[in-house]
Amino acid sequence: MSTYLDPDRAQFDAFKALDRDAELNMLNLVKFNDLANYPGDHILARDGLTGAQAYGNYGTQTAPILAKVGGSILWRGQFECTLIGPSDETWDAMFIAHYPTAHAFLAMISDPAYQKAVVHRQAAVKTSRLIRSAHLPLTDKFA
Repeated sequence: MSTYLDPDRAQFDAFKALDRDAELNMLNLVKFNDLANYPGDHILARDGLTGAQAYGNYGTQTAPILAKVGGSILWRGQFECTLIGPSDETWDAMFIAHYPTAHAFLAMISDPAYQKAVVHRQAAVKTSRLIRSAHLPLTDKFA
């Protein structure tokens, strides 16, 4: 399993090039470190937190910021198995976050409180996928 913690420059530029006024959903797939990997000078570096505990800290601190920008969690799920796809990709957290616009998402990640809290995510996550999707009307067809 490859490690993906943060977007690279090309991915972030592609995100910013999309319509910033459209509502969007972000599929989050997250695999935790067994033990949180805080920077050596961080106050929690020696506390022996698990990745799940560190991610819990991230969630607690960022939930008010998500709400402040008008975002919400639409769906959460528990990973069970992969039917089609890499069998080595398992996920500890799966959820869909909704944002009224890309501007809202960018405001959230630019917020100073978010910038302070993201250290918990970085310490917690072994690998992740963050996939932006646009809303489509529901129909009785797959495509």
